[in-house]
Amino acid sequence: MSSTALESLKASIEQIILDPKYRDVLAIVKGARNGAVYGAKVRFPHALVMMLLFRSGTLREKAKLIFRATKTHALNLAKFATIYKTVCYLLKYYGTSPGKEGPYDSFFAGLLGGYVVFGQRSRKGKISSVSQQIVIYVFARVVLALARLAVKPGYGFPGVSEPNNSTAISHYAWPVFAAVSWASVMHLFRWHDAELQSSLRSSMVYIYKDSDTWDGLRNFIWHNK
Repeated sequence: MSSTALESLKASIEQIILDPKYRDVLAIVKGARNGAVYGAKVRFPHALVMMLLFRSGTLREKAKLIFRATKTHALNLAKFATIYKTVCYLLKYYGTSPGKEGPYDSFFAGLLGGYVVFGQRSRKGKISSVSQQIVIYVFARVVLALARLAVKPGYGFPGVSEPNNSTAISHYAWPVFAAVSWASVMHLFRWHDAELQSSLRSSMVYIYKDSDTWDGLRNFIWHNK
């Protein structure tokens, strides 16, 4: 194909993607693309470190696990973005107020996407560890955001959201939250470690249990075991 033909094809494609009437549909496509790229960027370095440090097995086996975790994370975010943006689009144009976004469209779109993508079990009845990590990450951020909203003047609960009370609570809430969180996770790790998420448990075993054992300078400083 000649350079002139390529330029003509490029111009035709750009004309389509810049046409306002295709904007919402193309936003779904780009949402899927961005979800996949972001998922791969986030998961690959995390999986690489976790597999190399805390997983036993050959290099080939570890590489397969890294690829599988990266692929799962990327596909999950791509599928969720596709479902979410598609449902938002449908509710906007075919909902109770056609052409106008409803106040709860994003909630219902997220509800469906979360159930379809992250709420399913495997054929063996297990929940993907990658899905668990993503959902727990999101849940933690939701709880923090709701806690801030609860004391936000004009939006939060009566009493605690008054300016003076809000300032005091906001100042002391984080150290209390941090202390209780770490107290809870250390208690669970000590007495009910099987209930903790596997990657968290592995890292805590490395730090807190493996540090109790050594038989010489080699595995006291340079090596763990």
